[in-house]
Amino acid sequence: MRAYRGRVHGGQVVLDEGVRLPEGATVTVTIGEAEFIRATLRAALRRNTRRRSRGRMLRPIYLNAHGHGR
Repeated sequence: MRAYRGRVHGGQVVLDEGVRLPEGATVTVTIGEAEFIRATLRAALRRNTRRRSRGRMLRPIYLNAHGHGR
């Protein structure tokens, strides 16, 4: 058995540059516990930055001569 290094990018395994596997080879992908936790946390943090809420824009309140709103 041989081991090859790579990363998951866009749901696909991308092997390091220069790695060639024979056509039709059967492969098994394993991931270590620490790498799984790190990747899960990174994905969660990345997801939250995209969905961050925007600050609310304050609208001016116009008062009449008596100090009341419209």
